[in-house]
Amino acid sequence: MNSGMIAVMLGVSILIGLLGLIAFIWGLKSGQFDDEKKFTQGLLMDGIDELNEAYNKELKFKEKK
Repeated sequence: MNSGMIAVMLGVSILIGLLGLIAFIWGLKSGQFDDEKKFTQGLLMDGIDELNEAYNKELKFKEKK
């Protein structure tokens, strides 16, 4: 491989890494990772009726798209 190809590959990999870092920092600042037990505790606490209602809402949302 020549040095030009290595420079392009290095540049692209640094760009992809920076995009990932920016996305991660955005997620931290916007509170995406604040409630890590929400889904596991919610699944344990929900009853059958609530789960069926959530499933039906999800199906209706998918049908709209």
